[in-house]
This record gives sequence, structure tokens and C-alpha cells, in this order.
Amino acid sequence: MAGHSKFKNIMHRKGAQDKKRAKIFSKLGREITVAAKLGGGDPAMNPRLRLAIATARGQSMPKDGIERAIQKGAGGIDGEDYTEMRYEGYGPGGVAIMIDALTDNKNRTAGEVRSCFTKHGGNLGETGSVSFMFDRVGEIIYPLEKAGIEAMLEAAIESGASDCESDTESHIIYTAPDDFSAVRDAMENIFGEPEQSGLIWKPNVMAALDEEQAAGLMKLVDALEDSDDVQTVTTNFEISDEIMEKLLASG
Repeated sequence: MAGHSKFKNIMHRKGAQDKKRAKIFSKLGREITVAAKLGGGDPAMNPRLRLAIATARGQSMPKDGIERAIQKGAGGIDGEDYTEMRYEGYGPGGVAIMIDALTDNKNRTAGEVRSCFTKHGGNLGETGSVSFMFDRVGEIIYPLEKAGIEAMLEAAIESGASDCESDTESHIIYTAPDDFSAVRDAMENIFGEPEQSGLIWKPNVMAALDEEQAAGLMKLVDALEDSDDVQTVTTNFEISDEIMEKLLASG
């Protein structure tokens, strides 16, 4: 998992640098709007909204944009009615792909997702076709220098986390979905706001790729993430550090 996690973090940073900030803010705003609509506009009473706001602040989303998204969801401003959608499929090399989307037009989003798979050597599957290869968990990430490995592990266990892994860059704390908010709040009280946190799909089986397959998969993931409606794309691939470095150098 360390290699997968390392690659994921590198790609996350690369993607954040490459994408237009307006598109990032749009996706963050959608999540805030949906969270406010489902659980109300008070972050203190709405864990999902509190997380969405923290994520938006971490990406330097302006305060007025955050407040506008909250008002839209809580009924203060008329706006789009977003629906949560999930798509599953296979990419090059048989890699499993999970896609979470927020859309105001299901047919448009389904068409865009299907087109991405078709153009880049993948296959869109039925619901349940790949989800068994992932576990839904909470993830909380702190930079390695935030604390020693033993101190972070001890705090995570005492906070109710299910696991804590440390690599050369980060401490990664995992929780059961129902425990995520409580664990995140407890860890934040000790170490401050995490570098990254949220509910994720964690692969429980990995698919090894060669360089050609990995290059094809990256193109598919990039195309999916370029859709305004797609919030997150998760895969279960792993590649060697050597191939990873080649792909990043040529990207």
C-alpha cells in the first residue's frame, strides 16, 4: 500500500497544480451545497458540511464562495439540485475504478463517463462490479513531521481509529465510516487540522501494471477527473517506483 499511497499523493499534487482553480472551486462548492442541503447549514451540527468546508479552506477557496455554496444548499439561494451518483468500471490492465459524482443531469454525466471509458480502453460496469475490491473507510493524513510514529499511532488508537500507517511522507489514519467524524475531531484537538481527510474507497486487492498499461490508465483517470460532475476517481493499481518516475517525467 505504501507505493500506491505515494503515487496517489504525487498525482494529487500534480493534478492540483495542473487544473484550473475555478474548476476545483466548482467541485468543492458542489460538495458544500449537497452537504448543507442534506444536513442543514450549521457546520457544528453537520459533520459532512464541516468536512467539506475544511477541505475547501485547504484548497484556498474564498470565504464568500463557501458561504454562497452553504446558502444555496440550505435554501437561501435558488440553484441546481445535485444528485449523488456512483459509477464502477475497469481500466487498462483490468484495474478497478470507482467514480463518485454530483450532477444536475444524470444522462449527461453517464454519457460523459461512458465516453471516457470507451476512448481510453476501459469498460463501464454495472453497480457492484468492482466495489467489492474496495472498503469504505475514513482517512486522515498528517505530514510526517507533525509527530513521531509511536506518538501518532498512540493518539490514533486512543481516538478510536482502526489503523495508522506511516511512510516517508505522511501519517495516514484509517477509521470506520461511522467513527470518522469523532476520530477526526479528536486528532484535530491534538495535532491541529489534518493535511487531508475524508471518506475514501480503500483498495483491498491491488492490480499491478506495466508502463504501457499505467500510461493508459493515467489518461483515463485524467479524462474522468476533467468532468465537472466527477468529484473523485479511485483505482486499485500499483506500479513500481521506476515506472512511476518515467511517467511523471514524460507527463
